[in-house]
Amino acid sequence: MSLLRKTQHLFLTGILLACSGVALADWELDDSASVINFVSVKNDSVAELHSFPSLTGFIGAAGNAQLTVELESVETLIDVRNERMREMLFETVKFPVATIAAEVDPGVLAMAAEGGVVTVDLPVTLSLHGQEKTLTASLVVVGEGEKHLRVFSATPLLLNAADFGLAEGVAALQKVAGLQAISTAIPVTLQLQFVKVP
Repeated sequence: MSLLRKTQHLFLTGILLACSGVALADWELDDSASVINFVSVKNDSVAELHSFPSLTGFIGAAGNAQLTVELESVETLIDVRNERMREMLFETVKFPVATIAAEVDPGVLAMAAEGGVVTVDLPVTLSLHGQEKTLTASLVVVGEGEKHLRVFSATPLLLNAADFGLAEGVAALQKVAGLQAISTAIPVTLQLQFVKVP
């Protein structure tokens, strides 16, 4: 990450944390141990794994949870493809972040914090590219001692690019890369680590 991009990330993170109510959080996201992955399928048969490594988030004492994804951090392992996704698909100048909000049953958090393993179908509201949609995420919540909470996908969450105004961007990527097709159905998984706030 360039110095300018890193500075922008730190500045944006500071604003997001200040506005999110993270001071009231019961659990804070450990971004160094958290990632969101998604799969793109091109020419109907070639699947490639991509990720968003730059995340911030929290779970409040009442179960209110929020996750912010820095879209600029998209990582495809190919620099030119990263730039194309930023500019042509996500349009990160206009839409720098995506947010996921949910209400988690405090009982689930309490059970996991005691060392339990809980599978839950959780309604989540995804705000992406100026659009908002409520989806159901199947998640596993695992307590790892008193101070750590791990959340990961039980099954992939399937997004439709058209639901978030991304279909034109997918078509643009297909054209510039000279591909026959890029699927607009996008499987997404997450691996999140939360740390108990002292």
